[in-house]
Amino acid sequence: MKLKIYTGAEVRELRRKLRLNQLEFWTPFQTTQSGGSRYESGREIPNPVQVLLNIAFGTDAKAAAIFDELRAHGRPKRKAKTTNAEAK
Repeated sequence: MKLKIYTGAEVRELRRKLRLNQLEFWTPFQTTQSGGSRYESGREIPNPVQVLLNIAFGTDAKAAAIFDELRAHGRPKRKAKTTNAEAK
């Protein structure tokens, strides 16, 4: 799945449209105000934060696809059980 990669300028514009200060905007993303400020100023936004931004500001279908992919990674394939004869 292809995620939208948000730039600092795009995130700053989203935040301003929502009329939120940096603390209000970045707290739900587990990011400090100063960290958010650095991202908005051009520092690269890390992948985990990019995923959260896609969930928060993407479509419902995009969020569902992200959750499905994360669930698939969280469920490792089970190994077939071996019998006692096979183990020897």
